Amino acid sequence: MILYRVCQAITRAGWPLVGGMDVRGEENVPRVGPFLLISNHQSVLDPILIQTFCPRPLHTMAKSTQFASPPMRWLMTRLNSFPVRRFETDPQAVRTALRRLEQGHGVGIYIEGERSWDGELQPPRLGTVRLILRAGVPVVPAAIAGSYDAWPRWAAGLRRADVAIRFGEPLRWPAMRRAEREANLQHAAARIMAALADLLADARRAVAARNRRGEASLQVSID
Repeated sequence: MILYRVCQAITRAGWPLVGGMDVRGEENVPRVGPFLLISNHQSVLDPILIQTFCPRPLHTMAKSTQFASPPMRWLMTRLNSFPVRRFETDPQAVRTALRRLEQGHGVGIYIEGERSWDGELQPPRLGTVRLILRAGVPVVPAAIAGSYDAWPRWAAGLRRADVAIRFGEPLRWPAMRRAEREANLQHAAARIMAALADLLADARRAVAARNRRGEASLQVSID
């Protein structure tokens, strides 16, 4: 946990060198008890920024290839991350997520399953929705905008850009058995994605407003 807090402090101190940051909705993250934080995924920066500005520590599901080397496995484990095999059913990752929820932690999952190629929302992974309906804990939708401009999937490195993060009001479902989960799957997926779309639109408006202020300030200085 000490390393986690140190990385948060470094990111908070260093991000202003990259761009602005606008975070809202922190009060929607439960102060105590288990919860799932479900976010969109625009950039490799997302886990760093969301975990930095989320008011509760997150145990984040991350692709298994990031744990391939011993140094990265050591680091990822100490930053509360745990591996998941992408594009296939991974019972071990589901068990780990449920166990950490039972321990009272917040668990973070990127519902699209991978970074977006164009910054837009991608279809949800239904396995994540099944996990949500099985867990029966508060679900905090979170959206990040601007990280795609800072470091898109196809780019080689970091660029200067403003970022906004929005934590939405928790969504709630009771813990369901398998038949109930399947019956409610599509409706739950649509509800989650609609919440993410609304938060993402608000985050994008915040980034656009910061950009307009920056352009106006630059124009004044030039004049």
